[in-house]
Amino acid sequence: MIVGLAPAAHGGNRTGRIFTGDRSGDWLFAALHRTGFANQPHSVRRDDGLRLTGAYVAAVNRCAPPANRPTPEERDNCLPYLAREIELLREVVVIVALGSYAWDGTLRALAMRGIEVPRPRPRFGHGTEVAVGGYTLVGCFHPSQQNTFTGKLTEQMTDSVLARAREL
Repeated sequence: MIVGLAPAAHGGNRTGRIFTGDRSGDWLFAALHRTGFANQPHSVRRDDGLRLTGAYVAAVNRCAPPANRPTPEERDNCLPYLAREIELLREVVVIVALGSYAWDGTLRALAMRGIEVPRPRPRFGHGTEVAVGGYTLVGCFHPSQQNTFTGKLTEQMTDSVLARAREL
């Protein structure tokens, strides 16, 4: 399972599939293709033929937040949906959190399901792994343009996290 922040206003919010039709999605789907989780390296609309194998993409928030800054209230209103997705996807054993917001949201969703979150609460870091209940949570910098254009996140870094998720 791969968890992002929220659908982008001009990407997933417009197309109806998270990470579809925006630059973060271009980065993510190319990496999913390179690591064997996707049948093609791009996604531009819901019916473009993209198929994921062994992966599911979700988000902490359900709507594109104003200025890409969701409020705690918005997060808390949406968390039950993420918690329910995790519950329904019984084969999920690894959750890749794209950024610290997704990391925190995933930990909150797991706690909402009654899963004990380690104390002190694990801190996000790229490549960080932590066992939470029967899951392994893995951190990855979010594939936003501010991370990919500056080199904070490279293709190799993304591929490495996804390859590790496949190993786990």
